[in-house]
Amino acid sequence: MDGTRIVVVEDEQIVSKDIQMCLKRFGYEIAGSAASGEDAVSLVKQTQPDLVMMDVMLKGEMMGTEAAEIIRREYDIPVIYLTAYADQGTLDQAKITEPYGYVLKPFDERELQTAIEMALYKYRAEKENQKLKEQLLQAQKLEAIGHLTTGVAHNFNNALNV
Repeated sequence: MDGTRIVVVEDEQIVSKDIQMCLKRFGYEIAGSAASGEDAVSLVKQTQPDLVMMDVMLKGEMMGTEAAEIIRREYDIPVIYLTAYADQGTLDQAKITEPYGYVLKPFDERELQTAIEMALYKYRAEKENQKLKEQLLQAQKLEAIGHLTTGVAHNFNNALNV
């Protein structure tokens, strides 16, 4: 919505097209699609989307979880897994990458939209929180400099009065 750009990473072309059509119906913009982890990382670098929908199991050398980890670490873009795999090993591997959601296929369209909206909200809230923390740290630094300056000025005035 509101121009949200999403990259779809899915190695089954028919499923990828279905996901893209669903996302377009909800008003999202498709920034691109990829069928492998390597292509996903490259596409994210080029397009800088707002969100990535990632299948866990992909054809090729790089699995979806590996691609998601690179995308999170290097580009700070939220990832939602959209996959048919829910076994404990896959879940444990996915948790390490800190996804913003995990939706099972076949998916309910409303569930998918809800997962996307919640992920985007959480991501934006985290960014705002990080910005506020940085501003607080800056204000604390300025306050400390103010106290130091006041102390130096007070000592200097005392020395002059003597």
